[in-house]
Amino acid sequence: MSVVMPELDGAVLAKREQIVRDLRAIVPGEGVIANQREMRPFESDGLTAYKQLPMVVVLPSTTDQVSRILSYCHEHKIKVVPRGAGTSLSGGALPLGDSVLLGMAKFNRIREIDYDNRIAVVEPGVTNLGVSKAVEQSGFYYAPDPSSQIACTIGGNVAENSGGVHCLKYGMTTNNVLGVEMVLITGEIVRIGGKHLEAEGYDLLGLVIGSEGLLGVVTEVTVRILKKPETARAVLIGFPSSENAGECVGRIIGAGIIPGGMEMMDAPAIHAVEEFVHAGYPLDVEALLIVELDGPQAEVDHLIKRVEQIANDCSAVSCKVSSSEDERLLFWAGRKAAFPAVGRISPDYYCMDGTIPRAKLPLVLQRMREMSEKYGLRVANVFHAGDGNLHPLILYDANKEGELARAEDFGSDILRLCVEVGGVLTGEHGVGVEKRDLMPVMFTEIDLNQQQRVKCAFDSEGLLNPGKVFPQLHRCAELGRMHISGGKVPFPDIPRF
Repeated sequence: MSVVMPELDGAVLAKREQIVRDLRAIVPGEGVIANQREMRPFESDGLTAYKQLPMVVVLPSTTDQVSRILSYCHEHKIKVVPRGAGTSLSGGALPLGDSVLLGMAKFNRIREIDYDNRIAVVEPGVTNLGVSKAVEQSGFYYAPDPSSQIACTIGGNVAENSGGVHCLKYGMTTNNVLGVEMVLITGEIVRIGGKHLEAEGYDLLGLVIGSEGLLGVVTEVTVRILKKPETARAVLIGFPSSENAGECVGRIIGAGIIPGGMEMMDAPAIHAVEEFVHAGYPLDVEALLIVELDGPQAEVDHLIKRVEQIANDCSAVSCKVSSSEDERLLFWAGRKAAFPAVGRISPDYYCMDGTIPRAKLPLVLQRMREMSEKYGLRVANVFHAGDGNLHPLILYDANKEGELARAEDFGSDILRLCVEVGGVLTGEHGVGVEKRDLMPVMFTEIDLNQQQRVKCAFDSEGLLNPGKVFPQLHRCAELGRMHISGGKVPFPDIPRF
């Protein structure tokens, strides 16, 4: 059924209706959604402050269909926004009003599990946790475990280079993916990497992982699976201040100990989580560390004693070691429920993502407290403390005039602070639209232009996920002239959504 879109003029509406008909010829049945009401669930991703209905949603189920859709869009110069589960917190899957939203949720099958080579071949719509569930009976698991792992998909993990609480020891997505099948905007299907540990030639896989849907659409992923460690135990350590906890983090790493995971929460986050999960967190502390040690039993027992001693030297006021697997999982269940738990104490919150050198954690925490007073907004902090990845949750009420704007300004100042102390704008959430206008804080114009040349090599028309990552776009031909002449070619700013 054709639905009138009142914001479109006659010529644009006719073009849209033709696009819908053409896409339905490629993906028949219910694979194309053009009704405004039915497209509403796709209007935003996890960054819900930004909303925009797409022109049309298409839900392919085969690589051939993806290839034909992209080839069609390339031929007709139609923009395409790829989307996985929509859990992105940086607006990476935010639609455009004149784009096709390419939903990959139907790519939800595990194609192969190869225990001998310790790999699994999965489609991008398989959930992160789904990989571990598929191999757990054989004693294996997939290491990256973001807090949203029950919902987020492998394709989204590849787009944003996701991490999780165990990334300190086992790495980010880029360390756990061996190969991808990807469809270029021209419709060409390419394979990069594979089952082998090292790929020949240029590290194109390193370019694709974390590229936020700007280079191609991934239709298959080969991931590493790991044997579960013999023993894993978690230590719950309370501190009288965040500075003490930050010092403990540095000393543990400095002692040559690499925990399986090391997470930190401040008092507001601790109280919210304990009321929500009842994980046994102490409520009389200002900061809490969860330190997990894994490996052979004897090694774990030895490292726990060393961690306890380091914690005591850093003025720890409580220390509790998990006595069972259920208790260890409960400790982690609290941390992984931090985001929904904080949602119970504030009408809205803005989840940030930046990374700093571990040694700068006490300074950054102090500066964030000062910013909290400046903006009149509370903040609850959760950190991947081991690798310096911060997730401040800025609490606000969108129904109060000006609070969302203050929350965004507060978040921008936090990210500027991350760069100021030697860190980066993002650890795992990506740039998307959220951090796009802050890219010049970290990169020079030359840096940004060179990054855009990489995109041009894959997508010369700029059709894939436009408006994301780069604060200012250049046409590919103009970038070439700039490279030759060293001159500057102005290009209009991308409008805010």
